[in-house]
Amino acid sequence: MTPPSPGPVQPPAPLDRLSPLLERFRVRAHLFHNGPLCGVTHFAAAPGRGFLHVLRRGEMVVTHQPQAGPPERLQVCEPSLLFYARPLEHFFHNAPTEGSDFICAALDFDGGASHPLARALPPLVVLPLGAVDGLQQSLDLLFAETDRLRCGHRVLADRLFEVVLLQLLRWLLDHPQQAQMPPGMLTGLADPQLSRTLTALHEAPGEPWSLAQMAQQAGMSRSAFAARFKAVVGDTPADYLAHWRLTLAQAHLRAGRSLKSIAHELGYANPSALSRVFAQKLGMSAREWREAGGEGR
Repeated sequence: MTPPSPGPVQPPAPLDRLSPLLERFRVRAHLFHNGPLCGVTHFAAAPGRGFLHVLRRGEMVVTHQPQAGPPERLQVCEPSLLFYARPLEHFFHNAPTEGSDFICAALDFDGGASHPLARALPPLVVLPLGAVDGLQQSLDLLFAETDRLRCGHRVLADRLFEVVLLQLLRWLLDHPQQAQMPPGMLTGLADPQLSRTLTALHEAPGEPWSLAQMAQQAGMSRSAFAARFKAVVGDTPADYLAHWRLTLAQAHLRAGRSLKSIAHELGYANPSALSRVFAQKLGMSAREWREAGGEGR
């Protein structure tokens, strides 16, 4: 008897790679400028603060301090997004008689430097407005709110900036090489197989994850998974999970919770186990960390 032929292989279910991150670690946008900028404009670095600039019209030169990360001098010749995910001093240089037109928002990252996206993103992303599918509709709404003074326009503009940021993050996940993403969480989330493991870890950090279980999520053997994870993400799977749990612990402590109340939900047998990891990774106890202001390392 001829065995029945197997049915068609079902494609993997769609995966939401960003919501587990952004639901736990918010990024809040605050509109602070709309209109031309002429001459030299200075944007100072502040802890936990990033920027999202939209160049609507014109062109300009952007400069940074030497060894800051991005190029010291960058020419922007078309309408573009400029996204600074981390605190970085920068200067816009615009012709005094033909000022370029901008909309600018400050970005506040929950947890500051310990925000997972702030750690994973390059210091600067510059992207032409036409490169991101669907972005123009969001920008049209944003421009409509900033071009006329109406009730609630600033609050709505802030939310629309956050929509633009989310669309930009989607683009980065789909184009990691074009964006020159460094090895890390986002390059892992851009990988079709590793992204399934990372999303599962983000959604259920308290599960007793073994290497075999993580590899199974990715549909890979343990050895192949471990090697690929290290190459793409830059950490071993176990180190990544420990760091993710620690990042969540820091967020809970900032919110006023105790190690005792969060140890089990983060996968630790007792508060002492979490306390030991905290001290090993950060070089201080949870109490010392809170007394120092709760800044991540």
